[in-house]
Amino acid sequence: MKLYTKPGACSTADHIALQWTGQPFEVKVMTADEMKAPAYLAINPTGAVPAIEDGDFVLTQNAAIMGYIADSFPQAGLAGDGSPQQRATAARWLSFVNSDVHPAFSPLFGPSKFIGDEAQFDAIKVAARKRVRGVFELANKQLDGRQWLAGFRSFADPYFYITLRWADKLGIDFSDLPHLVAFKQRMDADPGVQAALKAEGMS
Repeated sequence: MKLYTKPGACSTADHIALQWTGQPFEVKVMTADEMKAPAYLAINPTGAVPAIEDGDFVLTQNAAIMGYIADSFPQAGLAGDGSPQQRATAARWLSFVNSDVHPAFSPLFGPSKFIGDEAQFDAIKVAARKRVRGVFELANKQLDGRQWLAGFRSFADPYFYITLRWADKLGIDFSDLPHLVAFKQRMDADPGVQAALKAEGMS
């Protein structure tokens, strides 16, 4: 299995998940220019990461890739213990990160995608920060008494961790949300996380 990733993008979450499987894999760290080159556009026409190749099989979209990794290496428990209930719970929290948390950051990364008037960019960013804060508060509540979003370590956790790194980079303070702070500290110390970050050139 070969993963195409860009440092700090949501694809780094897939890299962490692959580390957690304990199985061999390849990783190609992409630059912005490489993502728009014909060779990569043949793999993912949107020019985005992540993408994986597994033999002749090619898959894009983060949530789909996470599910494929979990199902390919069930012994890693990334979708729970194999029961429908635990897989659904893991998928529920993966969906939360993919559909609620990640999109909340989009206006902060590219306000011009939402409005053409540059004079309104700051207002868009203020609203986005409020939205990010709201979903982080929901996650903080979910983590009360739990180490992991689903109640067990799953493919939702690396993706959520990456969004916490985005928040740090953007100066979004969640230091008053203790369960998020503890979760990030656990992830920072995780050997698989550290290996993925190192391979992508991040501290």
